[in-house]
Amino acid sequence: MTELKTFKNITCTFCGALCDNIEVKVKDNKIEELKNACAISRKKYEHALKDRTVPMINGQESTYQKVIEKAAEILKNSKNPLIYGLSSTTAEAQKNAVKLAELTGANIDSTSSVCHGPGTMAKQLVGMVTATLGEIKNRSDLMVFWGANPVEAHPNHSKRYTMLAEGLFKKSRSDREVIVFDVRKTPTAKMADQFIRVEPGKDFELLMALRLIINGKEPESKNGKIAGLDLAEIEAAAEKLKSANYGSIFYGMGLTMTGAKYMNTWAAMSLIRDLNNDQQRRFVMMPMRGHGNVAGSEITMAWQTGYPFAVNFSKAYPRYNPGEYTAVDLLANKEVDAAFIIASDPVGNLPKKAAAHLKDIPTIILDPHWNFTSDFADVVIPSALKGITASGTVYRMDHVPLHLRAFLEDEWPNDQEAVAEIGELIENA
Repeated sequence: MTELKTFKNITCTFCGALCDNIEVKVKDNKIEELKNACAISRKKYEHALKDRTVPMINGQESTYQKVIEKAAEILKNSKNPLIYGLSSTTAEAQKNAVKLAELTGANIDSTSSVCHGPGTMAKQLVGMVTATLGEIKNRSDLMVFWGANPVEAHPNHSKRYTMLAEGLFKKSRSDREVIVFDVRKTPTAKMADQFIRVEPGKDFELLMALRLIINGKEPESKNGKIAGLDLAEIEAAAEKLKSANYGSIFYGMGLTMTGAKYMNTWAAMSLIRDLNNDQQRRFVMMPMRGHGNVAGSEITMAWQTGYPFAVNFSKAYPRYNPGEYTAVDLLANKEVDAAFIIASDPVGNLPKKAAAHLKDIPTIILDPHWNFTSDFADVVIPSALKGITASGTVYRMDHVPLHLRAFLEDEWPNDQEAVAEIGELIENA
């Protein structure tokens, strides 16, 4: 009988927090016991080896080599292909995907364009003062969560890095004040010292009002209210921000995907800049990234092309234009004639009009598990499980790179190898 093996400091790739303290006990290539995993992580590991994909072409089971060859054929014959997904795979696979996009003259985009892309666009306008999660854990005495609900979306985030973390200088919850800005009272808001309910779609107005107050000016209000809040309440919140020694703002899709979109985040980043004008005070901010390596998709693409997402290679050099080269727009406008989906499920997540076009064009999916997209894809390529049966590099939400270690065996190659092999077939054709 095979002995029980213990693997420590395993990185969970479910969300952008990338907790790297998971302990796994394995026997007969199966997970027998988990430690330090949150409820979401535990389900991820328990179901990791279930609903695995197999090589398929047009709904018929095939061989791995044949599906790779078919994928290469589709992309080679395409005039304007789309490569999309990337946020749940490794940086090595992302790098190879960029090379494949250049080789085929494709559009390449990540799921960032439908989540935190607006925040990245704001960074390009005004810049973002940030820090590592470790520094925030050790030093931040005021933590603000704006349009984010980490208690449900990133369950271990508060315990490892923020509210409940044991830092070097900030030892416990009592050493930190927590404020939540949101449209509803979330579980995160229930843990906060103060919950400020923002009128839906009015984040920009509230942020600009805070900026004006911090800069010694009075904002215009309608009947004494801004964004559904009394002016006095906004002034009190501004005073708390000003009185912090080291403040941190974590923002979610409640900020990036509502109202003024990227201008919301621009206003928040400008607020940070205003607060940092006082040299006795430091403020930083960070997006609450969702997918495990969505931060890595932007980092890798920017490193390779100069741009974080929405990149087009039709002229043999990279061009960047969100709204034109983003996946939703390309699909909804029926501008692409083939799609290569890597570690994503656009049919299950994109708007109906965009997802519908995938049914009308040759679609390839590279993913270890069945999803809505693989149900009708022309080519299904199975792959190894990142951080479970495949190693690689991922980037945490604070842009710290972490190495993934494989602790189970797999019959399928990893994403990096699959994308590279498709590229080699096209290049040598």
